Amino acid sequence: MLTKSQAKLFFLGGTGLFAALFILLTIDSLKTIPVQTNAAAMNDSVVRGKELWDKNNCMGCHTLLGEGAYYAPELTKVYERRGPEWMKVFLKDPQAMYPGQRKMVNYKFTDKEISDLIAFFEWIGKMDLNGFPPKPSIHITSATTEVAANQTKHPEVFTNLCSSCHSLSGKGGNVGPALDGVGKKYDEAYLAKWLKDPQAVKKGTAMPALPLTDEQLQSLVVFLSSLK
Repeated sequence: MLTKSQAKLFFLGGTGLFAALFILLTIDSLKTIPVQTNAAAMNDSVVRGKELWDKNNCMGCHTLLGEGAYYAPELTKVYERRGPEWMKVFLKDPQAMYPGQRKMVNYKFTDKEISDLIAFFEWIGKMDLNGFPPKPSIHITSATTEVAANQTKHPEVFTNLCSSCHSLSGKGGNVGPALDGVGKKYDEAYLAKWLKDPQAVKKGTAMPALPLTDEQLQSLVVFLSSLK
């Protein structure tokens, strides 16, 4: 049994030890916070994007870093999941991509505001959050990646938009079906009609109406037809 003086020394020693440990852990946390929060990448565009996020009460529908509403998708990793080009098209006019389906408000963002929002989401997405949220099962492929020696290269529009939802050769998104062998299933006429107006071919489909130029549409038809 400890004497009164021994108990006092034990108490003071333990208090000092844990106080020193607390201080050391605090210092370590302060050192790692800038790295984990991607502070070096914060610029004026990121700040403006955050201001737009707050001004338009995006958290009223979405969650970010685990906080917010659960009405709309979680956006912490949206930059990695969808890619900047897809986000640019969607933010320009959500209803145009999903006519009659999306309830996302068209805030009529300017091109500069869209760029700022994307910069904000890119910054958020590159934070070290110790594995939160789970890494999306998607890999945005390079526009120059070849499918096979006898096939054409990925059109840029395929890499920027289509691969956000579809996979090819095991790379890409998993929202829509894989596109391997799609050229065996459908001819060019069907593919052109589908890409131009998915709802006209299959009402209620989750496939968005992509704002494709005639050139982009034709390049996608040729490319998809080659996947046999």
